[in-house]
Amino acid sequence: MHSPCVAKCGLNDDDFCMGCFRHINEIVGWGKASEERQQQIWAQLPERKAVMKGGNNFHTIIREKWLAAEGKLD
Repeated sequence: MHSPCVAKCGLNDDDFCMGCFRHINEIVGWGKASEERQQQIWAQLPERKAVMKGGNNFHTIIREKWLAAEGKLD
């Protein structure tokens, strides 16, 4: 399944990307997620987008944040 990434990455204060509306843990784990899990994530995105509409990209996804999220996968 293809990724919801729209290449407009930026995290809000709750670590959700304001481009694709995935949480950083979902972004980092996308490649290892089962197709069922990927479908679940896709299904949540419209509601998240509606709730977060007008939000801002306060933080870029920095390497340290990525590595911390990656560490939670194990």
